[in-house]
Amino acid sequence: MKYIIACFMAFFVAGGVSAQNKSEAALNAKINRIVSKMTLEEKIEMLHGNALFSSGGVKRLDIPELTCDDGPLGVREEIKRFDWASANWTTDSATFLPNGSAIAATWNPIMANGYGVVIGEEANARKKNVMLAPAFNICRMPLCGRTYEYYSEDPYLNSQLAVQSVKGIQSQHVAACIKHFAANNQEFNRDSVNTIVDERVLREIYFPAFKAAIQQGNAYTIMSAYNKLNGYWCSENDFLLNKVLKNEWGFKGVVISDWSGTHHTVAAANNGLDIEMGSSGPYDQWYFAQPLLKAVREGRVPVKTIDDKVRRILWVMCHTSMSANHPNGSIATSAHAKAAYAIASESIVLLKNDNHLLPLKAGSIKSIVVIGDNAIRTFALGGYGAGVKAQHEITALDGIKSRFGKTVKISFSRGYKANYLASNSDEQNRGYDQPDQKLIDEAVALAKTSDVAILCIGSNREYESEAHDRKTLELPFGEQALVNAVTAVNANTVIVIMAGAPYDLNEIKKSNHAIVWSWFNGSEAGNALADVLKGVINPSGKLPFTFPVSLKDSPAFALNTYPGKGLTAEYKEGILVGYRWYDTKKIQPEYPFGYGLSYTDFSISNFSADKLSYGKNETIRAKFTIKNTGSRYGAEVVQLYVSDPVCSVLRPEKELKGFEKIFLKPGETKTVEMQVKIADLAFYDETKKAWNAEAGEYILQLGNSSRSIIQKVKISVK
Repeated sequence: MKYIIACFMAFFVAGGVSAQNKSEAALNAKINRIVSKMTLEEKIEMLHGNALFSSGGVKRLDIPELTCDDGPLGVREEIKRFDWASANWTTDSATFLPNGSAIAATWNPIMANGYGVVIGEEANARKKNVMLAPAFNICRMPLCGRTYEYYSEDPYLNSQLAVQSVKGIQSQHVAACIKHFAANNQEFNRDSVNTIVDERVLREIYFPAFKAAIQQGNAYTIMSAYNKLNGYWCSENDFLLNKVLKNEWGFKGVVISDWSGTHHTVAAANNGLDIEMGSSGPYDQWYFAQPLLKAVREGRVPVKTIDDKVRRILWVMCHTSMSANHPNGSIATSAHAKAAYAIASESIVLLKNDNHLLPLKAGSIKSIVVIGDNAIRTFALGGYGAGVKAQHEITALDGIKSRFGKTVKISFSRGYKANYLASNSDEQNRGYDQPDQKLIDEAVALAKTSDVAILCIGSNREYESEAHDRKTLELPFGEQALVNAVTAVNANTVIVIMAGAPYDLNEIKKSNHAIVWSWFNGSEAGNALADVLKGVINPSGKLPFTFPVSLKDSPAFALNTYPGKGLTAEYKEGILVGYRWYDTKKIQPEYPFGYGLSYTDFSISNFSADKLSYGKNETIRAKFTIKNTGSRYGAEVVQLYVSDPVCSVLRPEKELKGFEKIFLKPGETKTVEMQVKIADLAFYDETKKAWNAEAGEYILQLGNSSRSIIQKVKISVK
């Protein structure tokens, strides 16, 4: 116990920067003293799992084991210590939080922070030291099974959200485990594929959010990815873990392997992995157990390398389980439900609203038919990804009944069967994409006699799942046939799509007047959706990734680099990921990155920069005026893109460098300033191994999507 008390005293010294530096130095000194008291065997025990979700401590020195848990959607239910079966607790129901792409669709770092705080508080209530979240790999191609879990296709948007998610989690003395490092962008062959990515692309596209989460968010832990990167497993990749992460970025914390993602003892130990998790067989036979002890004694792994790993673990513990004034936490509270509602309500994207069908005017509507399996389906569990035993989850039908049911007759028809299980083979799932004519006929009959039809379609957690990718962009379960049939008999049909990744909406976009995108939106999803449909909430979500017209328009498919040849996936599109590809190649998307409508209108004017010319160490201060010209309170996400039209290397047509979500009352006007460092306009110069903001002309572009640029300003860099 004396070592833990020393840890408390060393870390929590009040004062300014000098005191903080002294505190950190004292903390390190105390950690070194603890390490000096440990035997080699005790050190090794801390470097590998001792159960499914914990790694070893040292009882002799009162060092506790390190406990962790999934995940990005909330704290998962308690499972047994040594197998994946439920522990059958009655106290582990938690808040189901909106999925990653929903958080990204808010374009609001405040929402990401609120998400993190809930995760941290609920982790504390369950005595978890490390939460395996957030996950924010770049959405390189639309079919990835974990797109719903990740954030967006853009490194800047990812960075802003990741930093705040991490800060929120760690404000509760719980470690965020950012994942998966790096270039884990497909689930097909994820545990064997070798991704070939050049250094410029890594640094401009795939690294920025990780770097920001560490240097700005101070993330305590990071998870290595399953795949190989440029020929080396990510869990034993010297370039990734030692050179970049620990030496260049100054990462102080712990690298944890993904479960069963460790492949060797010596290579992993020497090349930066700190804790091995999820391997198979007896715990003392894992790579970082007896084999590592043997390797150290034989001189193949230095003792100082082991000591560094132990110091890192103790450093994390001193910020979490061994920290002073550690919060008790709380779980599934009304405050957490409100946070989930806030995120969900800001994430919903209005894709189309011809004829102003939305918001629905309850006073003039006598009957609504709600159609679709997704209207009654819950999304907290399903497929292979980490789920949540949700304390409650409001379905779309429940939400619509609660918001409209007092004055409007509500009926329901299932419309389609979601006959698909992630655990099934293709043969067992055969026929999942076929419409059910009997269910369609029942839905059509009700739609004919109802004032409004709300058609809830899309995907679910079985169809979008960890461990496999989708094979097509088409809507599953024969949904398009259902949409066509219902739309033909009721012009007042609202299409609500619940999914976490892009789908083919070409036919729906052409034929339907109102389209709403609603994600896997957490415990309060149904209430948030109903409030948007009713107009209690004005939708303000923006798409965090591009929806292609056709799969062949997507860069990984256009260049035939997915899923790769053999077990190698070469990222031939380079820096042209997402909207960078579509804009640069002049390919029209179905819906562009950053797109989303509102029930009100905004005007943007008076865009200017504070100077015409800047030095390389200066900051651009760009201003604009925004006015709510409509009749409803609402929010617009103003997006600042920058282009470098004349450059010594290929650059995208434009790149996001700033954004602001601005809430305005009807008639209200605000002047807003965005700051962009000239250094952030640089590209990574592989010949110089450095960032390079070349002298010349740049164009600042202000708009409300990557394809809706309202004003431009030219500046020059000396």
